[in-house]
Amino acid sequence: VTGVPTGFAELDAKTCGWQDGDLILIGARPSMGKTAQAITHALAALEGGPAEKTVQFYSIEMPAQQLMLRLISILARVPLTRLRSGNLTSYDLELVCSAAGTLSQWENRFLIDDSTYQTPAALRTSVRRNARKYGKPALILVDYLQLMVCPEKKENRTQEIQDISRSLKALAKEMTCPVIALSQLNRSLEQRADKRPNNGDLRDSGSLEQDADVILFLYRDEVYHENTPERGVAELILGKQRQGPLGTVKARYEGEYTRFSEYHLGYGATTT
Repeated sequence: VTGVPTGFAELDAKTCGWQDGDLILIGARPSMGKTAQAITHALAALEGGPAEKTVQFYSIEMPAQQLMLRLISILARVPLTRLRSGNLTSYDLELVCSAAGTLSQWENRFLIDDSTYQTPAALRTSVRRNARKYGKPALILVDYLQLMVCPEKKENRTQEIQDISRSLKALAKEMTCPVIALSQLNRSLEQRADKRPNNGDLRDSGSLEQDADVILFLYRDEVYHENTPERGVAELILGKQRQGPLGTVKARYEGEYTRFSEYHLGYGATTT
């Protein structure tokens, strides 16, 4: 892997990791697990990246406290519902303390900003400030792109999204690191028989498709079909990759921890 590890061996094989200067879009409909996917990539960068580099996570949608609960659930493998209720066994508490210890070791490496008013200029300022204070980022994540705002009035939302996506690409180049931006998809895809997303489903703008170096879609059949044989399975669909092949990588999804992991455990073939 020449870039930042993705957290999935099969995806690393197709992408060689997230590359410096690239803008990566992760697109999905609600409830597919976009934030969980972003957390997976953040943890992979922290665990597999250089110790002197940071991961900056801009959580516009979710408060930092909720994000920390998710991180502890994923690292400790303690169900999120038990964490929220506080109904923990003594063994759970051991696991939670261990996970909290890991997170505290990353205190100056995993930087979470949950500001709700995030403009391209404000984001750029925060990224630069964090880079000066804590070190160069290995990875920057934005959750999610459509929640960013343009203070200058544009003719329409499409133009605003165009400005936002260009600013994110410029940020990736300036910081010489990958930027992952999560993106909502158009509701119209739910009218199709096959609801697997494609590039045409990117919301508000064709410029997203143009500006992104990699587009990764997230699809879980169980969201639409309760009795699917693919329960607990996610498809990571490469819809665009400027420097590499397209295709689909399968992953496991453990809903109780909102956790994605390698697919190969107890399953069959992994990629197409």
